[in-house]
Amino acid sequence: MASTPIVVHPPLGSGGRRVTAGGKILGLAHSDHDVVEFLRRAGLPDAEALLDDPSWLTWRGERAHQYEAA
Repeated sequence: MASTPIVVHPPLGSGGRRVTAGGKILGLAHSDHDVVEFLRRAGLPDAEALLDDPSWLTWRGERAHQYEAA
């Protein structure tokens, strides 16, 4: 796969990370729980298992699971 379908973007200055799927914004996550909920709403029932699966999800910017700006 050339690119992953889900992207967790770098933390914003105010905190939180934008989550997109196929270029569509799913929401602003402040925790892993938020990301899982966005993915579940997008139709991925096993979303929690995808958080660390690089074939499905890419974490950009800061390290994975970090939601506050550095």
